[in-house]
Formats: sequence, structure tokens, C-alpha cells
Amino acid sequence: MAAHEYTDPVVACHKLELQENEMRQLDLSGIPSILLVKQSGILRAFGAKCPHRGAPLAKGVLSRNRVRCPWHGACFNLETGDIENFPGLDSLPCHRVNVDSRGQVLVQVKRSYFLKHSRMKPMVSRNWQDRRSFVVVGGGPSGAICAETLRQEGFTGRLTLVCREKYLPYDRIGVMNLLNTYTEDLCLREEQFYKDCGIEVQLGVSAERLDTKCSILHCTNGKSFPYDKIYIATGYSAIRPNIPGVHLKNVKTIRDIGDARSIFQMVGKSTQVVCLGSSFMAVEASANLVSRAGSVTLVARQNVPFQSTLGELVGQRILKLLEEHEVDVRMSSGIIRILGNNRGEVTAVELLDKSRIPCNLLLLGTGCRCNTEFIQQSGIGINADGSVDVNDFLQTSVRNVYVGGDIANAFILGGFPDRVNMSHYGLAQYHGRIAAMNMSGHIAKLEAIPFFYTSIFGRSFRSAGYGLYKDVVIDGSLEDLQFVAYFLDHKDTVTSVASCGRDPIVAQFAELISQRKRLCRCQISDSTERNSWVTKLKLKN
Repeated sequence: MAAHEYTDPVVACHKLELQENEMRQLDLSGIPSILLVKQSGILRAFGAKCPHRGAPLAKGVLSRNRVRCPWHGACFNLETGDIENFPGLDSLPCHRVNVDSRGQVLVQVKRSYFLKHSRMKPMVSRNWQDRRSFVVVGGGPSGAICAETLRQEGFTGRLTLVCREKYLPYDRIGVMNLLNTYTEDLCLREEQFYKDCGIEVQLGVSAERLDTKCSILHCTNGKSFPYDKIYIATGYSAIRPNIPGVHLKNVKTIRDIGDARSIFQMVGKSTQVVCLGSSFMAVEASANLVSRAGSVTLVARQNVPFQSTLGELVGQRILKLLEEHEVDVRMSSGIIRILGNNRGEVTAVELLDKSRIPCNLLLLGTGCRCNTEFIQQSGIGINADGSVDVNDFLQTSVRNVYVGGDIANAFILGGFPDRVNMSHYGLAQYHGRIAAMNMSGHIAKLEAIPFFYTSIFGRSFRSAGYGLYKDVVIDGSLEDLQFVAYFLDHKDTVTSVASCGRDPIVAQFAELISQRKRLCRCQISDSTERNSWVTKLKLKN
């Protein structure tokens, strides 16, 4: 490669300054921050920040040939810089490293990566001589990653991405947190990207019927798409509970960018908002709207928010956090009736105890259903909850049909023996990558690790792992929001770990699970042993 494509060499450090299995962020004159890593005696340099949200990777988790983001668990290969687990979209830029005769480590940055902390993997284009046709159904995070990965893995045939919404695939986390309602800012890729890669995007089109005998997808716009292989990741739709008055005006669900946009247009200093549910969606909406609205009330049947994910103790602290920021919280309650005026607009809600709360905007965070109606007559088995069982390669019981994302009932790592149906952005993206690799002819086994995260009033809560638990051990201070919560099952094995203000402990636990290791009570109850398990993470081959 021509020398002018790189910056002049900059001295980073002496080779002896960096220990084996050490990574260090260096802010050098004339080049962007770099992450310098030494492993197996080899020095490598990458962009220093995670492309997803800018987390400093030097504070992440280093294992054999991989670094894991400390905030959200995304993983990057240390040989290539490629993203291997999610959330995120792009990979790390790789920089040139040399050691001179005096032992000085010299780093050169490719000029095209200058001031960038992300790199798009190269992708092939459509080859019209390749007669194969692959279809991806679903324009969410899973479908978007699947389509990209197919082109990254060399698939040159016809590739169609069917999107129910009228927008290009976008960052749904931003929508769920009500951070931004401008579509162009949220889009994962611009329209030109899909054109350049030969990905035919069908916007505003829903799947209507899947004919697996003839291998044809029939859509609501009258078009049909024959396929050699198909990936289905149609996600969830929000449920409107069976409550009298639920169809009044200003009773909203929060699922997509259109929902967020309409909600923001309605909220002002006189708006009395009620959020129903204890889900991430309802709680995050409450937290984000309280400074914009006249009042915000959170109503939920559970005792505390996030009880199923973060447990009673952590949930109680989040409950207090909401109250500290003037969210009126009504837990162990529910709405039995929604009242309206003669214009059909909601004016109040009636709770289980017959009390009434003034309300002119009601947000429903009361659950979702799988969008799998169109495959009911296809021969693919559908569970009672609408999910679809898949194997370790995201294949269904029908040949050449793959399923992932929210609608997949799939295996996870961590000792949980059964398939699990769960909704999470990073997991959906990971499914998309694994499905695409298998559709492309590789053998990629599902090794999913649940990694949840949310931010409430500037406090970040994270959790990794999954499983039943009988006890919770708290290390640190719940009151100060500086803690780690260990969830233990009946065998005293840690099934999941949650934290606030204690990064990267959750990412470290996720890495432990990925290495098929276990954490037990004795390793967290003894203060001298509590963090010793972290040192074992570097042993992965």
C-alpha cells in the first residue's frame, strides 16, 4: 500500500512499557486516540472508542483475540478489528504498528480513518450472473444486519429487504428512549448505501403469506418474491390491552418512529401523561417526559420496575430514583377504565382502587406480540406465544427458512437448558449476523449472551445473563447507585449480574459466560476472592 495513504510514524511508547495481555488508550500528537494491545507478544493498534456509543475500549474486557465493550457488550476481533457481537454496526479501524531498532513502538494511521472510530466492512455488489435470490423480511436491527452481512460474506445474488415501515432501517434504541424523532439522524445507512450494495429495499411493505412449498413470499402490495433462502425477523407489535376506552384519542403505544414523533408533538407543559406498565419502554418514557410535561404518572401491576430483569432490590432503588425526579409512581396497581370527553379524547384513567388520575396522554407499555401471522399456514411450527423454534444455526423446521430477532425462540449461553424468546436490540443484531453467515454457506453456531441496558436520569443500569434465581447478593451501595447485584440459583450458581456505576463488571460476566465458565457464591461472598475470577478471562483460546 502506498506510503502516502498513512500518516507519518508517531512514537507511542517503548515495547517494554506494555505488558502481555494489556491494552492501553494513547492520545498521541497528530493522530486520533488509539487502542494499543499486546497479546501473544504481538502489538496491534485500533480505534480507541466503541463505534456504537463511544465507550473507551481500554476500560473494556480483553480475552483471547477479542475485546468487549465495557458499556454494552459489543465484541471486536483483535486480528481484523471486525465486529463479532453487538450492539453496533461498524468495525474498528486498524492501524499500522512497527517496532524500531531501539524498541520504540511506532504507529501510523490510515488517512481515510483519520479522526474516525469506526470502519465499514467491505461488501460485494450484485452480480447479475448470480441467479440466486435471498429475501430478508423485517427492517429492524436484525434484518438490517442480516442484509449487510450477506454482502460482507460474499453473496452476490439478488437480495431483497422487506420493511413494514416506510423508513429505512433506523436505530430503534433512540426511538424507544425518545431521544430523537428525526428519521435522517436515526437511519443506520443512507439510501445510497443500499443502492451501492444492490440491496432492493421494499419500504412500507408487509409480508402477507409465506409459501414454503414454492419458496415464494407474498406481500401486501401485491408483489411476490421467490427465494432460495429467506430470513424472517419481523419483530413485535405493541399490544393494546382490553381496557374500556383504550381506543380513545391520545392513547398511544410506543414501538416505532411514528409513535415517538406523534407523542412529542402532543407533549407540553400542560400535558398530564400517564405511562402504563413496568417495562423498559414505559419506565424510560416516564423518565424522558417528566421534564417536558406538566406531570407524569407511572402505573404498573408489579411491585417495582424491571422486576423480572433486575429483581426486587434493584427495582426498589429505581423506583426511588423515579420518585426523586418527580415521577408519580403507582405500583401494585393498574388501569381498569379510560375516560374520555365528547371529542373522543382521553381525560382521565381509573385505577384498581377506583381513584382517578387526570390524563390527556396515555402511553401503553403493556407488552407485545410476535408478528408471525403470515407464516401460520407455511408449515413452520409456531408456539402459543407466536414465537418460532430455531436450532443453533437459526434454522427452522422448514428447509432454507431462517428466523431470528424478537420472534425467535432460541438457545442462549449460560447454562439455561431451554430455548428462550426475548427482545433486545443487540441480540437481534447478533441473530442477523449468524443467520447471514449460515445462509452464505459458512457454519456459524449461535452463542448468544443476553445483555440488557437502560439509562434513567443519567444513571446507566446493565445486566448480563439469564435464568431463575433464589437469592440476590449486593456488592456496593444501592443508595449511592454504585453496586453490583449477583443473582444466584438453587445451586448457588450466578445466573446473571446487574450493575450501576461499576463498569465493566457486567461485560466481564458476559465474557465469562462466553467462555463456558461459571461463577458461584463462594467467589462473590469472600471479599478476597470476589474479583479474582476476572483474571481468568484472558485464558480463552
